Amino acid sequence: MSIRHGLLALLERGPRYGSQLRTEFESRTGSTWPLNVGQVYTTLSRLERDGMVVQDGEDEAGHPLYAITDSGRAELRSWFENPVDRTSPARDELAIKLAMAVGAPGVDIRDVIQSQRRHTVKAMQDYTRLKAQALPAVENGVRERDDIAWLLVLEQLIFQTEAEARWLDHCESRLIRLSSTAPAAGPEPASPGAAAGAAGMRARAGAGAEEAARHRP
Repeated sequence: MSIRHGLLALLERGPRYGSQLRTEFESRTGSTWPLNVGQVYTTLSRLERDGMVVQDGEDEAGHPLYAITDSGRAELRSWFENPVDRTSPARDELAIKLAMAVGAPGVDIRDVIQSQRRHTVKAMQDYTRLKAQALPAVENGVRERDDIAWLLVLEQLIFQTEAEARWLDHCESRLIRLSSTAPAAGPEPASPGAAAGAAGMRARAGAGAEEAARHRP
């Protein structure tokens, strides 16, 4: 998340002080990525050091105001014009967790997947409800800037959780296929319990896919 560029975008609309920037940032994104005042002022200090903002007096209440410079505008334009770099993706905790769960002693990766799927589907349902609440403000002709921005953020979260649910289904299916093609440890056939476990995994994977499909935006 680029707090730096987000603050520059808000400052392009006019001078603002720290708490005002935090409030507007959270309003624009629906508090999806909350900031604290310390983060805001630390970022403003770095932007000032880099010549992208300057202090521009105070408001009537004595709050120090910050204004964007030409250098800051150039940086902002570059941010808007260039795609977000996906060649060095940010660390994903869930992907790391599943990678570490493979073969970990005492860890059933299927349980990890099932637990995460329940949480992901619940999050998708919550985001879908929030979208239903946000849509009237946009569709009824009001179309405030913050309402439209929040709707776009919500829809991104819905698509993201839907993709995560599908990936979890894929992971479970992959484990089923690998377990079915793994070399046998001995001459004895797989136990009925193991066969039942594999069948249960297939059923849960199918149910998870159906649940994700029902909540697609």
